[in-house]
Amino acid sequence: MREYARSFDRIVSIMDDLRTHCPWDKKQTIQTLRQLTIEESYELVDAITDSNWQGIKEELGDLLLHIVFYSKIGAEQGEFTINDVIEGVCNKLVHRHPHIYSTVKVENDDDVKRNWENLKLKEGKKTILSGVPKALPSMVKALRLQEKAKQVGFEWEVTTQVKAKLDEELEELQEVVDLHDFDKMEDEFGDVLFSMINYARFLNIDPENALERTNKKFIRRFNAMEERLTAEGKPLSEYSLIEMDDAWNEIKRNEQKD
Repeated sequence: MREYARSFDRIVSIMDDLRTHCPWDKKQTIQTLRQLTIEESYELVDAITDSNWQGIKEELGDLLLHIVFYSKIGAEQGEFTINDVIEGVCNKLVHRHPHIYSTVKVENDDDVKRNWENLKLKEGKKTILSGVPKALPSMVKALRLQEKAKQVGFEWEVTTQVKAKLDEELEELQEVVDLHDFDKMEDEFGDVLFSMINYARFLNIDPENALERTNKKFIRRFNAMEERLTAEGKPLSEYSLIEMDDAWNEIKRNEQKD
């Protein structure tokens, strides 16, 4: 038996013990686990953004625990077992990779994605976009919608076309800003964001990851600025914007030297 098979049997056995003997684990349902699963997913994403391999390993373990937990509850309800979950995804992978497990020929990864979407439609998906979860965060959802549309050819040909569309959307936003029409401003701003995400996609940039890197950079620099200025004995609110900006730029320059 392979080592990971023994480890998997161990976590399943531990889950059996916890559902039998631990008051907290016995009490959990799929509804009470839902928010915890979302939090664990974001913790994994955070570790990935930081390229924190130790953190990735730990968070993957936590997510694996949740998969086993849901499967245990599913078995208790007579709905499915952990074996059903594993066999289900194995069967799906084999079916959706006919270029590996059958005679279908592909030239590149775009062909693979296109075949994947066509097979999903044959499996019962009603539309190309129906596979995008409604509960996805808006930025991630926009990216997935664009990727789905690409599979049927609804896609710009070159990056310059995407940039031109972004410029067009920015102009339309400025027009409604000048009119002080809030509803149209929000609508056009959404169009700008959607175009920005599309531009990022053409540049092979993950917009969600790019924004999170900027969030982390802002937090790091702001904290450093606050620490530097408050060390002089005054709260940050008593400094002028010019003083804070000078400290910010100095911190930025020092980071760029490193």
